[in-house]
Amino acid sequence: MESQWGDGGSVDLDDTRLEAMTLEPLLTRDYETRPSLVYERLRQRHGPVAPVDLLGVPAWLVLGYREALQVLQDDDGWPKGLENWRARSEGRVPADWPLGPSLEVNHVLIQGGPGYRPLRTAWDAALKPFQDPRHPQAKRLKTAVTAYADELITLVGQAGGTGLADLSAQFSRPLPLMVASHLLGFPGSQGDDALMDMWRVLDAGPDAEPALERLLAALARLGATKRQTPGDDFPSYLLAAHPGLSLDELARELFMLLGMVSDHVGILISNTVVEVISGEGSVRASLSAGMVREAMNRVVMRKPPLVNFVPRFAARDTPLGNHTIRAGDPVWVSSAAAHADPLFADNVAASTTVSTRAHLSWGAGRRQCPAAARELASTVAAVGVGRLFERFSDLDLALPVDQLPWRSSPFMRGLRSLPVRYELAPMPERRPAYAPASQPPETVLPDPSARQRSSLWRYLTGLIRVGR
Repeated sequence: MESQWGDGGSVDLDDTRLEAMTLEPLLTRDYETRPSLVYERLRQRHGPVAPVDLLGVPAWLVLGYREALQVLQDDDGWPKGLENWRARSEGRVPADWPLGPSLEVNHVLIQGGPGYRPLRTAWDAALKPFQDPRHPQAKRLKTAVTAYADELITLVGQAGGTGLADLSAQFSRPLPLMVASHLLGFPGSQGDDALMDMWRVLDAGPDAEPALERLLAALARLGATKRQTPGDDFPSYLLAAHPGLSLDELARELFMLLGMVSDHVGILISNTVVEVISGEGSVRASLSAGMVREAMNRVVMRKPPLVNFVPRFAARDTPLGNHTIRAGDPVWVSSAAAHADPLFADNVAASTTVSTRAHLSWGAGRRQCPAAARELASTVAAVGVGRLFERFSDLDLALPVDQLPWRSSPFMRGLRSLPVRYELAPMPERRPAYAPASQPPETVLPDPSARQRSSLWRYLTGLIRVGR
């Protein structure tokens, strides 16, 4: 049986079933330290689609740019939704599979079937006020991000005008969580315990499961409050756009927002900082010219935070790459591997300041990341990166760039820490630590004294003491 390539060549298709193949474990030490080498090894052995072992579960990993587009742009042929997973329906996915809990939280990113479209429409409506520059909520959000960034930078500076800091733990990770708390409308600093639990879930440690239970319960309680007393926040807007959501369903959607904003945006901030201060001339030129967003676009192309998308499933037996993918097989599209595919990489000019928008970091097709969500993430990251380089007159890596510690998961890839040597610029005119009295209570930024009493702030203050 043959598969025809677009360039006129052909390749014999391998009809071997996924369960019968010799699988290479994906999540190895090599993958954590040098994933590009793992992708290339798989590409050499199997072509643009490779059979892999994901912590004991067989799956197909899409490495090719063309094949990635083929899957992402065909929702009918490659639908989402765990109900389409044959091995799961047949009871062949272990109950204690480590990735099970994150995939079983059936939110908009994972959901398939008829419920997806109205949910996606509601998401678009609920996010729009935060990214539409004509809406007061968008202005308030940008003010909040700037104030949060300044709070965190000032806290770092309590260790001295010059010194060492971990910009991941002390800035890139907490900033998006604080912004997410603002979006969710947690009153005061009450959301900080939930934010700490979100960290525990993302780090997938031994306390991740109880943290997830506490977090979902806290988000359900928040949803009940917003249902009774709506505010100018994402949960209230989502409930208004989709009144039929149960509190359990709402909690899952809020969990997705919290997770994606915190991890995705935090990684994007750290990766952009590394690209700028590690001596990449074109990226540094972009930033010095005021093109922060262009610098970030180059970063998501070179080092996308979301390296593998949540699985899709073959609707029917379908040729893909050098293999026949059987109906119900799980297919994970790797944006990181697709960007390294010569078909894509060889057509990207490394020296240009303006980068391509043909990358897959936000997905592709009808289920790509909504424009409102992309704009929201880009705004938070751009403001955060901009404030760092305004407030610090000097930033240098405290480790060689090839020795920075990375953490990889089946979905995300980011730095475990970002150690830097810093020098603060002279303090600019002090910004208000909280919003004007005319701002609605739901969007007032936490009073500094309340911050100091919160679990998140105690943790961040502890990092300063340790750093000394």
